Amino acid sequence: MSATSPAAVVVLAAGEGTRMKSKTPKVLHEISGRSLVGHVVAAARELDPQHLVVVVGHASEQVTAHLNAGDAVRTAFQAEQNGTGHAVRMGLEELGGNVEGTVIVVCGDTPLLSGETLGALAATHAADANAVTVLSADVPDSTGYGRIVRDSATGAVTEIVEHKDATDEQRAIREINSGVFAFDGRLLGDALGKVRTDNSQGEEYLTDVLSILREAGHRVGASVAGDHREILGINNRLQLAQARRLLNERLLERAMLAGVTVVDPASTLIDATVTYERDAVVHPGTQLLGTTHLAEDSEVGPNSRIENTVVGAGARVDNSVTLSAEIGAGALVGPYAYLRPGTRLGAKAKAGTYVEMKNATIGEGTKVPHLSYVGDATIGDHTNIGAASVFVNYDGVAKHHTTIGSHCRTGSDNMFVAPVTVGDGVYTAAGSVITKDVPAGSLAVARGQQRNIEGWVARKRPGSAAAQAAQASSQETDGQS
Repeated sequence: MSATSPAAVVVLAAGEGTRMKSKTPKVLHEISGRSLVGHVVAAARELDPQHLVVVVGHASEQVTAHLNAGDAVRTAFQAEQNGTGHAVRMGLEELGGNVEGTVIVVCGDTPLLSGETLGALAATHAADANAVTVLSADVPDSTGYGRIVRDSATGAVTEIVEHKDATDEQRAIREINSGVFAFDGRLLGDALGKVRTDNSQGEEYLTDVLSILREAGHRVGASVAGDHREILGINNRLQLAQARRLLNERLLERAMLAGVTVVDPASTLIDATVTYERDAVVHPGTQLLGTTHLAEDSEVGPNSRIENTVVGAGARVDNSVTLSAEIGAGALVGPYAYLRPGTRLGAKAKAGTYVEMKNATIGEGTKVPHLSYVGDATIGDHTNIGAASVFVNYDGVAKHHTTIGSHCRTGSDNMFVAPVTVGDGVYTAAGSVITKDVPAGSLAVARGQQRNIEGWVARKRPGSAAAQAAQASSQETDGQS
């Protein structure tokens, strides 16, 4: 923990979010690779707090399970949603009551809030020795927001006035309340016990803590966010889409400043969990999702979906979909390839046009150039798989494995009926159905012998266009003899 690391961060995520009009709890809606609350938790963790607790209520089991799907997150249960003050009190009770040090309270539906801004809030709170520090923002249009009213001499916050209660002079103020606060933990715990419910909603308002502490002679200050858009909360699908666009722009900007070429940012999507190295290139219409990593000099797109995939140095993915795959250095994928989970493409290997792979390990320099399905298979190094080949891995009950060695040359239109092993250096004839193991260095031919039945069309399809064409051809041949 650093000198300004808070003692605790309390994330408020108990509400239902009815305006989302969804069976999914509001805080679990996703943008840019994380849920709304997931983005807030990630930002909070950047502060390295001693304690981090998320207050859950509506669909608590679902939200808690989501939070614990990765690194476990401590939760507090708010059985009845009796206001923000009550929610914070539930969070503090989970931590044992009063907390010594700074307590930061954030809302679970503010995915644009950055760790940097929360860090600046904590630093301002400590430097100014405030009892409460409000995260505020200067907005172009403050209509509908609570205004921050300051003492002109000291800069301290004297009150937060809601829009409906503000005078004309106060309505001209552009600095607004974000609903994010830093508190002195000891003072917060004491003040929460004094919050009343004699208001129109019959709830405990966290904002009442500010007036309680101010009236007790304690200082209330504010820390202004560098970008007012960070404080935006999400209440409906429109705001969700707007936040996704803003966050995507931020993430792409970060990638470009780190040395990634993004040819057309307007048509490119990137998740917050994607990583990259310099000189990677992203072409238009590409989605970079999940835990995808782009190594140096790799090139992806256009029109590709790259999800949970490692793309090796200098590899190329063109007009393709890759899911939970590994693509080796210098490998080529596409166009129009589909790499499904468990695919491991070796260095300088190729999964070409209209090739689908699943749970397959492909050796270095091996090529599956076109029109093939490779499933549940291991292929060695520097092997070539002929066009229109199918690895027949499913017998209707269970999946079976195919192994093909190194330096093999398999013919076009081959069927490899698993389980089967093809040794190193094997050749197979076009049109073969391989059902038995093939020893190293062999030529495997597994197809019926061709038989031509002359005159069949004239006898079986008399008068047809085929019969007339055959007759004309025969007459022409006879005339030439």
